[in-house]
Amino acid sequence: MAASISTESQRGRAGKRGVISLKLRELDQLFNKMDPAPFHEKDLDQDAEEFIVSWAEEFHKRQPLELVLHLERPPAEPDAVQMLRQALRNYFSYRADLSRLEFRRLIGRGRMSLVIGSLVLVLAGIAANLVRGMGDAAMYRIAGEGLIIGGWVAMWRPMEIFLYEWWPIARRRRLFQRLAEMTVTIRGG
Repeated sequence: MAASISTESQRGRAGKRGVISLKLRELDQLFNKMDPAPFHEKDLDQDAEEFIVSWAEEFHKRQPLELVLHLERPPAEPDAVQMLRQALRNYFSYRADLSRLEFRRLIGRGRMSLVIGSLVLVLAGIAANLVRGMGDAAMYRIAGEGLIIGGWVAMWRPMEIFLYEWWPIARRRRLFQRLAEMTVTIRGG
């Protein structure tokens, strides 16, 4: 599978179409040969998907995409372009749905982690006050501070989820949605 990328404008500019070009012997190379599903429901070949997704990431997030397939052998079906568009729309819509599900699960884990972390932080604060109330010795102050630090460490995971982990999943979902809407063109040789 030979491949290239081009764009009708400068890369990174929104508005103009970003063109991803793939050169294949035949249309079936684009799909997973082990998948028994009908053509419009087939999974993409892993290498083809990786190529398309990686190049789509190079274009501006608001730039519409176009996949141009240069085929050595033209497809036998007269409505191959329409079938290919539908197959790609189905596949990338499915991947966007999986990303949406992954996002919801992550947020659910974040909520549960936040409840647990908050509970641990409150209990650590109460325990720290009890320990500090035992006396003015350095050992009690250190133990109290250790409990407070431990409580804040319990908040690490929810803060990580809500501040950082959701971004890549949301970005991937938007990319799959863009790929599901891309224009598809088939050209000979």
